[in-house]
Amino acid sequence: MSYHIRPILSALLRNRIGAVLVSLQIAIALAVLANGIFIVKQRWDYMRQPLGIDADNIFVVMTEGFTRNFNHELTLREDLAYLRGMDGVVAATTSHHFPMSSSVWDNNLASEPNRTASRVSADFYSVDDQFVAAMGSRVISGRNFRPDEILPPLPKSAASDFVPSVIVTQRFAQQMFPNQNAVGKTVYARPDQPATIIGIITNMKGGRIDLSYSGNVVIAPRLPGPADAPFTYYMVRTQPGRLNSVMRTAEEHLAKSNPDRMIDYVRPMSAFVDYAYRDDRNMSIFLAAVTGLLLVVTALGVFGLATFNVSTRTKQIGTRRALGANRQDIIRYFMVENWLVTSIGVVVGCALAVIGGYALTLQYGLPRLNLGYLVGGVLALWSIGLAAAWRPARRASSISPAIATRTV
Repeated sequence: MSYHIRPILSALLRNRIGAVLVSLQIAIALAVLANGIFIVKQRWDYMRQPLGIDADNIFVVMTEGFTRNFNHELTLREDLAYLRGMDGVVAATTSHHFPMSSSVWDNNLASEPNRTASRVSADFYSVDDQFVAAMGSRVISGRNFRPDEILPPLPKSAASDFVPSVIVTQRFAQQMFPNQNAVGKTVYARPDQPATIIGIITNMKGGRIDLSYSGNVVIAPRLPGPADAPFTYYMVRTQPGRLNSVMRTAEEHLAKSNPDRMIDYVRPMSAFVDYAYRDDRNMSIFLAAVTGLLLVVTALGVFGLATFNVSTRTKQIGTRRALGANRQDIIRYFMVENWLVTSIGVVVGCALAVIGGYALTLQYGLPRLNLGYLVGGVLALWSIGLAAAWRPARRASSISPAIATRTV
């Protein structure tokens, strides 16, 4: 026995409120599913982008002098000498901040010595000759700083002073000098403050990953000093598998070696990476949870509608069984009916998903919704709708004609 779409639609129209509500629920679920999963995928890909640093083998020490006897430069050199001499240490360096630190020292550099020249923003670091090795980066063009090129810290009373040479990331070099070799080129902080690019290193994330110029890193050969910040950061890169042991030993020594300063913290770089991506990770989890919950609620709605239809059509089921309909015919009838309800919701949901995706693009600059996610959402909702209707349909098919007719 076969069933046509028209009588099924007629039956739905007689009980249209439930069908309309479930179709609307499916439409909203599809719009949220397609856009939500697309956003989660975008955030996931963003969090998996290469950092450009050896974060798993780096730890950070923050120290701060608090007495009048504290000698910043002497302490800096003594600490670096100790850290670099430790067993298991690959390189150790210092700066006034560090990649993934959630802070940034930005500088706008130009390729021409005039105030009207276009500028490129960059995250600026004052470092020594071991910064590149300590970060796990490498020079891909030009050269690294020599130890004799590292300038002493600026005193607190000094005005900002630029440096004669810098090293930049590949991303910054391409933006500043497109289709050119940036090594040997000059950049300007101001018309009277030129610096020559002597090297280009592999790309690395800056202090704040949410900035558009996060990968634009410029390092200058100067030890950080009181003019930069009242505290000092050390970044220590260890051999694989030695991070925890070296970190504990370094903390114990530095805490006792100088009574005029205190150790604010000693933390693995991975902790700062986790913190930097915290908002993206939490948003992804929240969206995935809301989407999953909405799908469960939608499945319950389809199940409830199918169960209600079965319970109110006992006479109809019995009549069809008495006229020769077998169990498969009854199952097919209710599965087709729920497929129609789901399909109506899917059609409306496609429109809502496209409109919602376009609004997100305009409002937040997100990429346009990939239609592949919409197709996947349609297939998922169809599957959920049919799966939710399967049990009520099986129950309807188990009603015998004799039982059904006695309910008349």
